[in-house]
Amino acid sequence: MFVLCGKIKENRRKIGKIIRELCRQKGIEILEGNAASDHIHMLLSVPPKFSIAMTIGYLKGKSAVRINREIERVTGTLFGRSFWSRGYCVSTVGLDEQKIRQYIQEQEEHEKAEMTN
Repeated sequence: MFVLCGKIKENRRKIGKIIRELCRQKGIEILEGNAASDHIHMLLSVPPKFSIAMTIGYLKGKSAVRINREIERVTGTLFGRSFWSRGYCVSTVGLDEQKIRQYIQEQEEHEKAEMTN
């Protein structure tokens, strides 16, 4: 799960395209994904030659640069700017893949229900 510092709702398709392109470049397969208003859930299949920390660092770092340049239209230095929050949540063992897929697929419904309460 990536937590956002910036807005995602109006740009979720553009951000999704950027993340898909970055995954494709490294041979990372996105098995499931869903963007909420302030975070993204993804189920990834990462080649064993990449550590999880390297994978998340690559995806967050490269996507933040592209999002700032292509979507936010920032020119000049990106020093001091951020898009993603610093942390992330990862689980590599002990969870059932089908349960994770279902959880990701149902996130939009959970978010809508929370907003109405």
